[in-house]
Amino acid sequence: MTKIDKSEQIDHHRRRFFGAAAVSAAAVQLGLTRSAPAQTKSSTVPAIKPGTNTSFGLLKQIDAGVLVGYAEVGPANGSPVTLLHGWPYDIYSFVDVAPVLASAGYRVIVPFIRGYGATQFLSDGTVRNGQPSAVALDIIALMDALKIEQPILAGFDWGARTANIIAALWPERCKALVSVSGYLMGSQTERPLTYH
Repeated sequence: MTKIDKSEQIDHHRRRFFGAAAVSAAAVQLGLTRSAPAQTKSSTVPAIKPGTNTSFGLLKQIDAGVLVGYAEVGPANGSPVTLLHGWPYDIYSFVDVAPVLASAGYRVIVPFIRGYGATQFLSDGTVRNGQPSAVALDIIALMDALKIEQPILAGFDWGARTANIIAALWPERCKALVSVSGYLMGSQTERPLTYH
């Protein structure tokens, strides 16, 4: 069996498209866009220029049950926004979006979901499960570790499904929701199992 480099599997144009779609939806949801007559030079959010940014700079890690790797941009006291990537993409789907939100004053957290990038299992006993409900628990644990009570959650594809699960099961932990190209949850009647 030959090993295929993961970066060869990812369509970077599609990844940037979904990132741009997510930020467009987020801009509308977050009130970053205004009607044309109300726009002034000082209140306009800069246009997204795909491919302008290639890196988040230094990535961080925090123990949140799993060791979560994440990027953080924007002011530490800004209103928190958590951006969740889909499969098979990663945090770099938001590399052009995060600076736009940060320039509008938001604290932007972009975590690698379990199995991606710098996010690692800390215990051999942790169930290796990629269900969106398990990822939702990881994100709640990340929010707790970062002392973020109620972020704006935004995601696409599997990230959207994870954000939807958090908003449905823990609405008190979600200030607003932006869900792009995700599919619906299967069951809303029971909370997911807790994996530690």
